[in-house]
Amino acid sequence: MIDQPDESRQSPPVPGRIAELIEDLISEIEAARAVPLSSNVMINQEDLLDRLHAAAEELPEEVRAARWMVRERESYIARTNEKAKEVIAAAKAESQQLISENYIVQEAVEEANSLVRNAENEARRIRLEAEDYAERHLAEAETILGELYRYVTEARAELHKALPPTEAPPVSQ
Repeated sequence: MIDQPDESRQSPPVPGRIAELIEDLISEIEAARAVPLSSNVMINQEDLLDRLHAAAEELPEEVRAARWMVRERESYIARTNEKAKEVIAAAKAESQQLISENYIVQEAVEEANSLVRNAENEARRIRLEAEDYAERHLAEAETILGELYRYVTEARAELHKALPPTEAPPVSQ
């Protein structure tokens, strides 16, 4: 099967007057006098610009609308690209902030863990000191109580010893 060009996709023909103007301009440029020692040519700029402006005025409305649409499309793309850059910048800033907050949280957790470890160590030290203090005072109390017990035992033993006979009390007459 041979591909036939789709005539509906081909660009519309340029109107007759514009085609003539373009051909005239091409002929004039080809016939223009060469600048000595150069590949440039001399043409009447004012006349050429006037004719081009006139040709632009004769362009069909569709071509003008297409040119306007192209400019609008380029403007839209530029605005969209700018908005995309702003969104990306905002996302990067938020990402940096979240990372910073994450570091702050990590540092806070590490600091809290350190404080807890220090508090546990301090509590253990205080508990051991309190146990030592109580042990010393209980040992002293035990020593004192042991001495008291010895005195009480001696006193009881003394009490239970046989007493020497006592003299009879004088009887009164």
